[in-house]
Amino acid sequence: MTIDRDAVTVLIPTLNEAPTIQGLVREFSALGYRRVLVVDGGSTDGTAALAGEAGAEVLVQHGRGKGNAVIEAFRAVETPYVLMLDGDGTYAPADADRMLAPLGEGVDQVIGDRLEHAEKGSISRLNRVGNYLLNRLFRLAHGRYLADILSGYRAFTKASVDQMNLAEQGFGIETELAAEAVRNGHAVGVVPISYDRRAGTATKLNPLRDGYRIAVTIYRLARMNNPLFYFGLIGVTLAVAGLLVGAFVLWEWLGGIERLPLTILTVLLIVAGIQIFVFGLIGDMILSFHRETLAEIEALKRLQERAK
Repeated sequence: MTIDRDAVTVLIPTLNEAPTIQGLVREFSALGYRRVLVVDGGSTDGTAALAGEAGAEVLVQHGRGKGNAVIEAFRAVETPYVLMLDGDGTYAPADADRMLAPLGEGVDQVIGDRLEHAEKGSISRLNRVGNYLLNRLFRLAHGRYLADILSGYRAFTKASVDQMNLAEQGFGIETELAAEAVRNGHAVGVVPISYDRRAGTATKLNPLRDGYRIAVTIYRLARMNNPLFYFGLIGVTLAVAGLLVGAFVLWEWLGGIERLPLTILTVLLIVAGIQIFVFGLIGDMILSFHRETLAEIEALKRLQERAK
């Protein structure tokens, strides 16, 4: 099914994107996308005014950070489909139709994969390595490999957006969008896209600081998607620490030195580690049962609809 462009809201979160925003809005308008929503995070370079002059609807966000911009914009969207991209000129409007196509085939969320066809020099070696590691960590923590979870080029059905419980305020929003798709059992498509160098705008991303924050976000969000990984990692860490302390206590005991406090600490660490790991197992079993129950409810709903 071909997506009607009037049924799509093009969502562009911005912060000081004056050199690129007008060209971006006008290019989408030329392609037939008449609903362009620019969410401005308090730009000081006139981004909001320039976007309005180019024909976009402008929403000034109340909170700070990209995550807040996306959350506030999702509440304002009324069309059946949403196409989201950054306003820095790195993503091409020409890829819009390919991004939206899978939604017409039943997919709930589409991720634009930058890593395969990125322009030379658009992604530094450090960022490429970081993306590789974070995507693998997401696969380990959430059980699905989505190629480029940090991509800012996404397409959604409004129904899938309404099911998401989003809370991330900053750059962790892309990670949360992917995690929410997994949690809700959404069908996710991955589409290779072009990715260009920045044109006159400075990056707001600090590779090391924000990379660490995203890794922490991936782990934290696993509590709902993969409790065995979340609690299991804590449990194994405590148990291994207990074994290491225990090895030291044993070594000292063989030398005739008793370490009673450390012996107690060893037992506590190992017991706590095992208990937390078992808690993760129980949580994983409950989550599996919950997902099976939801699947059965959805199957019953479909049967009822067919019966009507």
